[in-house]
Amino acid sequence: MTVRPIRLFGDPVLKSQSAPIDDIDDGVRALVRDLLDSVELPGRAGVAAPQIGVGLRAFSYNIDGDIGYILNPVLVEVSGEPEPVGEGCLSVPGLWHDVMRYPHAKAVGIDLDGNEVVLEGDGLLAQALQHETDHLDGLLYLDRLDREQRRVALREVRESDWF
Repeated sequence: MTVRPIRLFGDPVLKSQSAPIDDIDDGVRALVRDLLDSVELPGRAGVAAPQIGVGLRAFSYNIDGDIGYILNPVLVEVSGEPEPVGEGCLSVPGLWHDVMRYPHAKAVGIDLDGNEVVLEGDGLLAQALQHETDHLDGLLYLDRLDREQRRVALREVRESDWF
């Protein structure tokens, strides 16, 4: 079991666009194992590859005990009225802010065998799909806050013991 350390706010990999996975090789298979091991810890709903220092389009999820992964995910659908949802992030530990998220989301990607994977749902799954695909696009949830909330959040980051 390899639980990889989580990269924290300020690490350039978190602000970079992740590259698509073109070839499923031993390195990608090892990445998936590490993502799955890393998301199994209590309190983790998702871990994106950039959060463990890898700039590839992949993430794992752990929603109500359902653990899995997706490669090259594309958020193909969001629906409903965006609503404020309390959200935190492993890369910004100790902070919690309301972020506008759609109540329903659908992502499409592939598994290690190249088969299509469709993840679709409401609530926490919808939130996780949006949050993790943001990571792959170089966005943190703090980037989604309005100007005043972001100012407060960045002050909290600067005052944190981990920054």
